Amino acid sequence: MPTQPLPDAEIERVLVITAHPDDVDFGSAGTIATFTDAGIEVVYCICTDGDAGGSDLEFPRDQIAAVRRAEQTEAAKRVGVHDLRFLGYPDGALIASFDLRRDISRVIRQVRPQRALVPSPERDYERVGRSHPDHRAAADAALDAIYPDARNPFAHPSLRIDEGLDAWVVKETWIMGGVPGHQLHYVDVTDTFDRKIAALRAHESQTGHMDNLEEFVGKWLMANAEAAGFELGRKAESFLVIPTA
Repeated sequence: MPTQPLPDAEIERVLVITAHPDDVDFGSAGTIATFTDAGIEVVYCICTDGDAGGSDLEFPRDQIAAVRRAEQTEAAKRVGVHDLRFLGYPDGALIASFDLRRDISRVIRQVRPQRALVPSPERDYERVGRSHPDHRAAADAALDAIYPDARNPFAHPSLRIDEGLDAWVVKETWIMGGVPGHQLHYVDVTDTFDRKIAALRAHESQTGHMDNLEEFVGKWLMANAEAAGFELGRKAESFLVIPTA
């Protein structure tokens, strides 16, 4: 049986940690909308500005980071999120460094979430797009920040001594999309699907050319719902739930 998550009624704050702008919207925007609808505060921590993204060779590359920050900020509003933390690491060169672990630990201690959402650290040979090296690096650093760094008052001592940020324990972590070979938790996002698509459409530099975006994402989410045993025609996002308290 998959690990059952804590009831949403016990969750005050959720921190979502991703590599790039738009990762959260592909992976969990429908679920995020269910959280914010329930009164849960959600904060995004985005490791890069996505400055290596897009496909327009003519667009000035020194402007793309600002564009993608603005797109992610608008996408977040569409699912009820208004607090975004951009760490500013270079897109395409992310590694699970000690500095990245410290910077994510800082955000964890600032936000003090009960639940964190992160990418998968595993290489997926069936869906290679999930296995971008930045995704895996962000996941590794996030998981190391969740355990042991953020909870250890003696890890990254400057956070406590110089910044006054006390240690914090994240009670549970959800890996977006799950991990092959593990049983998953599914969230029915049928009623928030339109807002997920609206969030994805806010990333015009990334999705503006995708005329079939709604169909593409809908098929993927309906396959999740079928795997979950939901009623025909429902849509779901999938997660591996890990107790991290």
